[in-house]
Amino acid sequence: MAGQTEQILNAILSDIDCGRLNPGDVIEEAPLMQAHGVSRTPVREAFIQLETAGLIRRLPRKGAMLFKPTLEEFLAILEVHAKLEGQAAGLAARRMSPQHGRTLETAVRACEAHARDRGDDDPEGYYQHNLRFHEAVALAAGNPFLVELIKTNARKLMAYYRARYRYPDSIAVSAREHRRIATLIAAHDRAGAEAAMIAHVQFDEVTVMDLLAALG
Repeated sequence: MAGQTEQILNAILSDIDCGRLNPGDVIEEAPLMQAHGVSRTPVREAFIQLETAGLIRRLPRKGAMLFKPTLEEFLAILEVHAKLEGQAAGLAARRMSPQHGRTLETAVRACEAHARDRGDDDPEGYYQHNLRFHEAVALAAGNPFLVELIKTNARKLMAYYRARYRYPDSIAVSAREHRRIATLIAAHDRAGAEAAMIAHVQFDEVTVMDLLAALG
């Protein structure tokens, strides 16, 4: 049963990460049961775990709805998430191994190549490069617990970060900021890397309102 619960949980998380599920989408029990060949129990157990993490809200007799933040909730989550990402960048500046350094450099170059060759085209493709950059920084921090906290918070805002790259020149700006953060990390500038990452992750309130409106 535990394996089936994990199967359902991973399937839902994958749909969030890939953008197949977006804020406000309803997740019904029956299609999950049919698709994975399981009973209702592991589906509901997966829902409980996702609700505990703040990723869904269960609905009476309807399954669950993917978390859709209000403006106040968005800003509160963003404040915490920016601090977590900043902490990861600061720790990476202290702890990054040569292997993690190579992984981070590869991620930064992929972002730069996309910005140079594709411009504002294919924002979804750039977003996948962006995810690999942030993952590389988090892993370089050398703290698995911090990595999981970042992942959970990121999934609450992921659709909005994805939508951000539909705006003109946002991809080029992001790629430049990634290079600056990576340079600060490589220079072991903990305070600089942390501040740069926080500034990179944060949105102003007007942008948040635009993103909330864009996703309905």
